Amino acid sequence: MTMKWERNEGPGRWLTVLVLAWCVLVFAPRACAQAAEGDVRRDATVLAVEKMMPTVVNIATATIIQVRDPFEEIFRQFWGPYYRRQPPNSQYSLGSGVVIDEAGYLLTNDHVVRRADKIGVKFCTGTNDYSATVVASDPKSDVALLKLDAPPDEKFKAIQFAHEDDLLLGETVLALGNPFGLGGSVTRGILSSKSRVLPKEDEPLDIPNWLQTDAPINMGNSGGPLVNLRGELIGINVAVLNEVMGQRAQGIGFAIPIRRVLEALADIFPTEYVKSYWFGARVKVGTTPLVITSVQAQSPAGKAGLKAGDDILEVNGKAPKSFIDFAELLAAGAASEVKLSLKRGTGQKEIAVKLVPEKSVFNAGMIRDRLGLNLEELTPQVAARYGVGAGDGFLVTGVEENSQAATAGLQRGMLVIGIDGRLPTDVSAAAKLLYPKKKGDRVQLDLAMPQRMGGFNVLRQGSVELPAR
Repeated sequence: MTMKWERNEGPGRWLTVLVLAWCVLVFAPRACAQAAEGDVRRDATVLAVEKMMPTVVNIATATIIQVRDPFEEIFRQFWGPYYRRQPPNSQYSLGSGVVIDEAGYLLTNDHVVRRADKIGVKFCTGTNDYSATVVASDPKSDVALLKLDAPPDEKFKAIQFAHEDDLLLGETVLALGNPFGLGGSVTRGILSSKSRVLPKEDEPLDIPNWLQTDAPINMGNSGGPLVNLRGELIGINVAVLNEVMGQRAQGIGFAIPIRRVLEALADIFPTEYVKSYWFGARVKVGTTPLVITSVQAQSPAGKAGLKAGDDILEVNGKAPKSFIDFAELLAAGAASEVKLSLKRGTGQKEIAVKLVPEKSVFNAGMIRDRLGLNLEELTPQVAARYGVGAGDGFLVTGVEENSQAATAGLQRGMLVIGIDGRLPTDVSAAAKLLYPKKKGDRVQLDLAMPQRMGGFNVLRQGSVELPAR
């Protein structure tokens, strides 16, 4: 049997062509999209990186190092007006950071920005350069909070925090940052070990308190985020171990666990105090909605009836997006009563809080009442006379007779250069350190006393403990 083929030259041929063209136009884009969705390259790692990279920044710092010649005073006396002090040197460093609030707040390591005179920030996915300022930092936890110098209406993509205890040993983790100044890069590994022990009070965090990962971490990664495959922050890269007892180590990097990060943020950015106003209650960082964790006695929040465990739903009709946004909303309404909408148990409650200027409470008078001595901030002239910086301590201008301070040997003219191991920025901050102390609690004061040795003035240092009154 012979089959005969004929060409269809009639109208039906053109109808077929039109139908095929319509099918291509309608179904081809859908097929391409389905193919893209099934692209084997776009795994969980790629999706997490795409989500996270816009939040990661490169940080460059410049620190001016004043050269101090030990023979400077001798040369000055000998050469007089002809002596020229050695010019300062500049020291540069590189690190990483991550945005935690859309208003431009960054998280990084304290050691990345410590003593920096200038901080430059560049996003790993952008071309704009920003400067930044340190809002607060804590050397013990090695956590620092920075604020981008950007227009108030400019918003930034922020990372999401992982739950404090949601860590899986062996889960895939990603380290993002700026190793060796090469720009934004990603390394992958697993969570090798969780935090092993809790840090002791006033003890710096170290290897036993950190997360361990084999995701490569190098110089410049410090301050960058360690994330899980959901793109959530589980830690801040902090260090790498290269050698142990002369033996080369491989695949041992460390990150500050998210729990410690959140605790440090609550300490260095306490919502008890918002932009020179006293509120008196602290919220838990990283929760939604925000939860009140503590209320200071006799504070505006305490007098208004706020209690630990209350959920913050709204501040003056607006739901706070983060603990930073909560502080901003409080400060914006501080001139009048701030209305808070709370969830307490199964019910909802409305309260009004009247914030007060913090310096009306936390001042030199509070220090005198608690310790029996008068402290004043150093002026540039007084600081120069002592050979220190204006922010390096406080001048003792008076000591109450028969007080514990007098018995301990404190005198006018001494410098207080530390309170319980910290150097407050001003008298108000010093008073805040004393406020939680109960009667009889010990307060350690680090002191410096000018002393004449030969033809030179030197500062002799020591410390005393005083009971709070």
